[in-house]
Amino acid sequence: MTSHKDSYSQAFRRSLDDPESFWLEAAGAIDWYSAPTRALSQSHSSSGTWFPDASLNTCVNALDRHVHAGFGHRTALIYDLAMVPEKKRYTYGDLLDEVAGCAGVLSARGVRAGDRVIVYMPMIPEAVIAMLACARIGAVHSVVFGGFAAAELAKRVDDAEPVALLTARGGLERSRHIEYMPIVAEA
Repeated sequence: MTSHKDSYSQAFRRSLDDPESFWLEAAGAIDWYSAPTRALSQSHSSSGTWFPDASLNTCVNALDRHVHAGFGHRTALIYDLAMVPEKKRYTYGDLLDEVAGCAGVLSARGVRAGDRVIVYMPMIPEAVIAMLACARIGAVHSVVFGGFAAAELAKRVDDAEPVALLTARGGLERSRHIEYMPIVAEA
């Protein structure tokens, strides 16, 4: 019987000895719109381009595939905030519905594939929903730590040049409540 350590060692060795076939085989576990025929191309940059002839959607791989496989009822996300007695579970189906709704709002507001969106939220389920919604429509999300003050947020807005900023009314820290809207307005 092969141990997990042996199995890992064999997989690691194979990834070094024959990276092309190793990573193409690993890619078979992902749902692709257009499956890769190559694992890595060194022609476009010094670090290479992974799966250069393939395309996929991260949100589809994170949610849709599980719902379509009959696992929509399984827990996908657990929200457990230590500072309040709130614990909430989202199934894959629940999360897919929330993400699709958020993606629809973003699309209706003109956010398109390739656009940048800043997510300035506390660590709440809506932050995950926002990130997956961006991925669903092909927008690039930039998560900005919810504890950042206006000057730090403004630097990230200037750098990313987003077409949208998603935020919450506020966030909780151990000793205080932070109102986000005044920070966003100042930034």
